[in-house]
Amino acid sequence: MDKYSFLNAAHSAFFADLYDQYLKNPDSVEPSWRAFFQGYDFGSESYGIAEQTAETFDSCEHVSLSVTKEFQVLQLIEGYRTRGHLFTKTNPVRDRRTYEPTLAVENFGLSQSDLDTTFSAGGTLGIGPQTLRSIIKHLENVYCHSIGVEYMYIRKPEEIKWFQDKLSVNDNLPDFNADEKKHILKKLNEAVSFETFLHTKYVGQKRFSLEGGESLIPALDALIEKASDYDVKEFVLGMAHRGRLSTLTNIFGKSAKAIFSEFDGKDYQQEVFDGDVKYHLGWTSDRVTENGKKINLNIAPNPSHLETVGAVVEGITRAKQDDKYTDNPSQVLPIVVHGDAAIAAQGLVYEIVQMSQLDGYKTNGTIHIVVNNQIGFTTNYLDARSSTYCTDIAKVTLSPVLHVNADDAEAVVHAMLFALHFRMKFKRDVFIDLLGYRKYGHNEGDEPRFTQPKLYKAISKHQNPRDIYAEKLISEGVIDDQYVQKLEKEYKKKLEENLEDSRKEDKTEITPFMQNEWEDFISVEEDKMMKPVDTTCSKSDLEKVTKVISNLPKDKKFIRKIERLIESRQTMFDENRLDWSMAEHLAYGTLLLDGNDVRISGQDVERGTFSHRHAVIKVEDSEEEIILHNELSDTQGKFHIYNSLLSEYGVVGFDYGYAMASPKTLTIWEAQFGDFGNGAQIMVDQYISAAEDKWKLQNGLVMLLPHGYEGQGAEHSSGRMERFLQLCAKDNMFVADCTTPANMFHILRRQVKAKYRKPLIIFTPKSLLRHPKVVSTIEEFTDGGFQELIDDSHIKTADVKSLVFVTGKFYYDLLEERENLERNDVALVRIEQLFPLPIDAIKAVIEKYKHAEEIVWAQEEPRNMGAYSHMLMHLDEAKTFRSASRRPYGAPAAGSAVRSKKRHKEVIDFVFDKTKNNQH
Repeated sequence: MDKYSFLNAAHSAFFADLYDQYLKNPDSVEPSWRAFFQGYDFGSESYGIAEQTAETFDSCEHVSLSVTKEFQVLQLIEGYRTRGHLFTKTNPVRDRRTYEPTLAVENFGLSQSDLDTTFSAGGTLGIGPQTLRSIIKHLENVYCHSIGVEYMYIRKPEEIKWFQDKLSVNDNLPDFNADEKKHILKKLNEAVSFETFLHTKYVGQKRFSLEGGESLIPALDALIEKASDYDVKEFVLGMAHRGRLSTLTNIFGKSAKAIFSEFDGKDYQQEVFDGDVKYHLGWTSDRVTENGKKINLNIAPNPSHLETVGAVVEGITRAKQDDKYTDNPSQVLPIVVHGDAAIAAQGLVYEIVQMSQLDGYKTNGTIHIVVNNQIGFTTNYLDARSSTYCTDIAKVTLSPVLHVNADDAEAVVHAMLFALHFRMKFKRDVFIDLLGYRKYGHNEGDEPRFTQPKLYKAISKHQNPRDIYAEKLISEGVIDDQYVQKLEKEYKKKLEENLEDSRKEDKTEITPFMQNEWEDFISVEEDKMMKPVDTTCSKSDLEKVTKVISNLPKDKKFIRKIERLIESRQTMFDENRLDWSMAEHLAYGTLLLDGNDVRISGQDVERGTFSHRHAVIKVEDSEEEIILHNELSDTQGKFHIYNSLLSEYGVVGFDYGYAMASPKTLTIWEAQFGDFGNGAQIMVDQYISAAEDKWKLQNGLVMLLPHGYEGQGAEHSSGRMERFLQLCAKDNMFVADCTTPANMFHILRRQVKAKYRKPLIIFTPKSLLRHPKVVSTIEEFTDGGFQELIDDSHIKTADVKSLVFVTGKFYYDLLEERENLERNDVALVRIEQLFPLPIDAIKAVIEKYKHAEEIVWAQEEPRNMGAYSHMLMHLDEAKTFRSASRRPYGAPAAGSAVRSKKRHKEVIDFVFDKTKNNQH
């Protein structure tokens, strides 16, 4: 027997004994074995195999041999199911790597002489007892043709059975009628002709051609058409560069005229707009399918950080599901198109995959498609990953993978429909690995033969998928040899007309993405951002919210400390001393009463990292979750709050997408500590700070970043406000560092009450959450508004010798010191909004204290961090301020609590006495 045999003679006695036991008492045998023996008996009777009873043999040797052979065939079947994908015909331009052991019958204890023997094991394939030759032919078609399937690691028997039943239909081979085949060819022609047209009209321009993976277009087309049968209403697609332009025009209906305008590099019709390169732009359209159903299509704009858009797509999808499809969330279908190098290398993919089944982030399954070029820019796949496949990330969540030869258009469409059926049935992710090639270099100006001469020699001789498929259809008699030429001529004629029309116009217009969700909102510039927004609310609403969130169900048992915390909310209200947590709760509650939804997610947000929020309360005995904010009224909005996985990049991307698709929802992401936002820096750079300039996208995402120097070390002090402030320009976001509960209340309400949306970055406190002076009155909630600057109301103007501008928690440290020193000649003025900077208000304060002998900028952060450089950039007067801060450091704070306290005290001393040197 071969060294790779999965069974050996040692098993024979075991099988014989087990079978003998079954014959005497079937119920004594484990159910799966019993089912096999029943099938084996049935096959033996039906196909004339000698009657299998132990008594009919002189010994159990014959039984043992027969049963052993059956089990060896079963092992062969199992081998194909688990490893058949390694031996497929899925690579159009490379020789496959070799794997051992192979699926040769000898490796399973069988021989060529067994090929014409009938085995009952064929019943497990749904084809009944068959000869070994027929069983192998079936297995080769199912598992080793143009589609390789990975699914046997799935742990749910019903999913395994569904897969095996589906795969057995027509031997997992496509079965399209003549009209369907012609339609596939039509879409293939569009994909091929579009790329060749661009190649000749815009020589050398970057377009990230789909050539080598054109079968993506008929596959997406079939997906959309078939999904309408499942009553899918909306698609949300995210993809990077390769094939994007073809997808936009041939699937999403963007006019080729608009794409040509972008290729010609025209200026934009919009006066205040930076725009982006053509293969980053988003698009929204409606499509009527062949069965007359309307489907909304969205392709999200994306940056060059290739996988970033995947998280955004999931957030957009979830928002649409929460807003419009709560009864059947599967009616919104997310699709993410990856590159092979990116999906294998980018850690964000892992974060997104881990989110896929979590309550706060699931979207009922995503179809992931990899346009597999087998190369990343100039890097061969062997240098691009350690895993066998680029799609091995799918196994994290036991998601099935279909590896498909991109040259086999019918197989690609077949696999796509297979994936759709799986997603709609099981509401889980599924991956398609579209194995093709890249005809040209990474971009069309690149020379790939420099680095892959052998591969590109093969590619240069390789037919495109359209011509391969056309030859197949000609041989089948479906079309004649003139059919493709006619298709190509008609399509290119339309492209020529679009090109001619495009060149009659001087400027190009960028169509906003998902504009239907934003009809009630306006775009504003900085001057409008500085205008006050009415954020007041009635006392009765505050009372109503307070009463509900202060009372736990009487019939459930809670930890006594929790009961006291919840009861204290009413006490605070009655005593007219509302703290930070009450500011949050009342902001959320009053917005909910107005019919707005609120979504909060992040690490430990349900309780709050610093135990101040307690928005989700656990019943002591059962851990049942109680969310009091959802008990306010019958007509209120929905309050969603979720502890996230330990992810920043993926979750911020998700919540950004959510806010993009649901502008009437207050969407908040909170960092556990402010500097944890570092992990989401790509999202901040590519979307949060730049999306309105690049793509005309508004977004109201709120980021809460706990910030403040309390001796907790380098990684638990700074929200790195300097990074956000450096990104601030014109009108792209709000940045605030609030010091009062009332200001927090009003800024959160402003985010929803404004008629526009801008990202809001708030540096929130830690120690101030329970600081006795950090309280506000009910009147400040009902009658006030957000204050960009808070003047010093405790000091007489005429007495002031030193005017100190400060922001955030450091104000209370300076206030305490001022009281200790009894220095009534120092005015402490808080800048609550750092961007847009309230320049007029600052200048008014300077004028008010014009007799002050000095003006000080005070911050607890090192000089190279915090807001100091921001002030210098945006306020000319700041150049004359005396700066009081820690000296520049590489790390945000000292690890030693003693050293941190010393440095902190030195800065405070220097604020009040300029003769004290704090620069060492």
